[in-house]
Amino acid sequence: MDTCIFCKIAAGAIPSSKVYEDDMLFAFLDIHPVAPGHTLLIPKAHYRWFDELPDGLSDHLFRTAKKLAHDMKQKDGVDYVHLSIVGKDVPHVHVHLIPRAMKESVTV
Repeated sequence: MDTCIFCKIAAGAIPSSKVYEDDMLFAFLDIHPVAPGHTLLIPKAHYRWFDELPDGLSDHLFRTAKKLAHDMKQKDGVDYVHLSIVGKDVPHVHVHLIPRAMKESVTV
């Protein structure tokens, strides 16, 4: 889609801090992170809502989110990675991966 900012990021037309890329998906750091390492995972193809994704793509999206979460836990030493799927503010499916610690006193 010509006007979608996430489509432009995935195509390389807008710079981003790339975390991961394959033929179908692109992951980059959020420019307004909730926590350090807050990452967005998007399909390169434009879909607004999660339920519109073809089964193979949604399966790949979740398997990749799982891999990225595992990598974040290992690299950053966080306890877990909060996942959420959104499509409202930016009308392109995106998974937020937000590193979190179990202890409230620890800032990650």
